[in-house]
Amino acid sequence: MRVLLLGGTAEGRALAKALHSRIDIVSSLAGRVPDPALPVGPVRVGGFGGVDGLRRWLLDERIGAVIDATHPFAATMTAHAAQACAELQIPHLVLARPAWDPGDAIVVESDTKAAEAVARHDFSRVFLTTGRSGTRAFAGSDSWFLIRAVTEPDPAALPRRHQLVLSRGPYRYDGELALMREHRIDALVTKNSGGQMTRAKLDAAAALGIPVVMVARPPLPAGVAAVGSVEQAAQWVTGLG
Repeated sequence: MRVLLLGGTAEGRALAKALHSRIDIVSSLAGRVPDPALPVGPVRVGGFGGVDGLRRWLLDERIGAVIDATHPFAATMTAHAAQACAELQIPHLVLARPAWDPGDAIVVESDTKAAEAVARHDFSRVFLTTGRSGTRAFAGSDSWFLIRAVTEPDPAALPRRHQLVLSRGPYRYDGELALMREHRIDALVTKNSGGQMTRAKLDAAAALGIPVVMVARPPLPAGVAAVGSVEQAAQWVTGLG
């Protein structure tokens, strides 16, 4: 049986490493990040062309199962995979890393709602970590932003007052603490990505008493099977026979 692993995450790389010697598995990356960390084994890069393109690819490549280990906010890809697999009756699993406990965070539904929260609470110096696509909602803000992203956002999507930091996790607690102190941050805006690679910013914000605005995850498509660990996903694949 050939398995398609929709990856681009640390969990996807770990799963590919765990399975490649036992399973005919091919990883797929979206191709939006330059010089990505590549998983073990065969890799394809780029989109499929929507649900129709994915459906054709699954048939042409004789894929027998699909594991979606994309980022928790890759909602479009997750929806397309769920639909294509349901139509073709291909076993399908979502590997979704556990979400963070929001605690006292201001939980919002979207980047737009996050920008509204920043304005409503009159935060003046904001650490914005929602990724390159998340800056557009803040373009009209009067606040100052320390923006961290893996790749550079569209200049038209940036707020007027900002400093851009291009970097890739994992991040350490001491570094996050120093960064927020240095830039006199009074609010952290983040997505509920979960996992340990970027968890340190939440711990640093808590230590400094900095409020957090957290964008909630999009819901998974109805009826999909999901697990929260690489080990569970590996067991699911090997259980398919």
